[in-house]
This record gives sequence, structure tokens and C-alpha cells, in this order.
Amino acid sequence: MKRLTYTALAAICSVPLLAADVAAPTANKIFDRDLTNIEGDIVPLAEAMPADKYNFAPTQGSFQDVRTFAAQMKHVAAVIYMVSASVLGEKNPDTGGSESGPASVQSKDEIVNYLKDSFTYAHKAMNSLTAKNLMETVASPFGEGKVPRASMATAAVWHSFDHYGQAVVYARMNEVIPPASRK
Repeated sequence: MKRLTYTALAAICSVPLLAADVAAPTANKIFDRDLTNIEGDIVPLAEAMPADKYNFAPTQGSFQDVRTFAAQMKHVAAVIYMVSASVLGEKNPDTGGSESGPASVQSKDEIVNYLKDSFTYAHKAMNSLTAKNLMETVASPFGEGKVPRASMATAAVWHSFDHYGQAVVYARMNEVIPPASRK
């Protein structure tokens, strides 16, 4: 009876420890989840915008000389590639060489695929993160010298959300309800 009591007590006491191990997220999962969140908003928006509206940019008031919708999506993808390559310590696989993306990527389908491919590469970068390597320094693609790897990983998300907000305005100006608003 004593043995059964001790066994039961040990099992009850170990449940919180097991639950803590299961619930404790890892660095790569935290960063990848944030990336998945913006991907789930911006890719469907890029898909929802009609092809004939991809060259739309507001021109009135404070909107003079802003990027078109197409340029917004290409810019997001190009920066995702840049910061992801930095996180991975790799040469940027994007052949555009600038924050504007490749000049050859022009049509809606090409831009959407370029955006999707950038997220695929970014997931690879996010999944390379560990508690140990987050604060290691990597080369910034923006000429800032060396920066913490975590800084580049967060840029893929916050920068994309900045442009997502602008793209939502463009979509609504063209009577397109963003998919994230339809839920």
C-alpha cells in the first residue's frame, strides 16, 4: 500500500513538470509563429488584389510618390530575403540585389510566388534560431555592421506588418476587403 501511495504521489508531482516541458516554447517556434501570423495576412491580401490593380498607388495628398501595390509586395519579399539570409549567415538567394526585388518579377502571379518563396526561406531562417544563437552578431544587410541575429529575425515580421498596413489601405481604396477582415 505504501508503495502504491508513493508511486501515485510521484506521478501527481511530476505532471506539472511534464506540462512545463511541453508548454515551454523554443526560440525558433516563437519567431516562426510570428512569421506565420504575418504570412497568413499578407499573402492572402496579395492574392486578393486584382491583377489590374497591382500598379495602383494613391496620388492625392500625402500619397505622392509612394510605391504601387506591386512594389509594396516585392519590397516586403526582398527585405524578407535580405534579413533571412543574414539570420542564416548565407548569401542572399534573391537575385534582385536591392530592397525592390528583381526587376524581372512583374506580373501578379510572379509577385505572389516571389512573396511566397520569401516566406519559405524565412521559415528556414526562423527554424535555425536557438536560445544560444539569438544574441550572436550577424552582418546587417542595411549597412549597420554587425547586429544581433534576433534583430534581423524580428525585422522580417515588423517590417512586413508595416507594409501590410499600407497594402490594406490600397486594397480598400480599390474596394477589396482584406481577407483577414473577412474572418
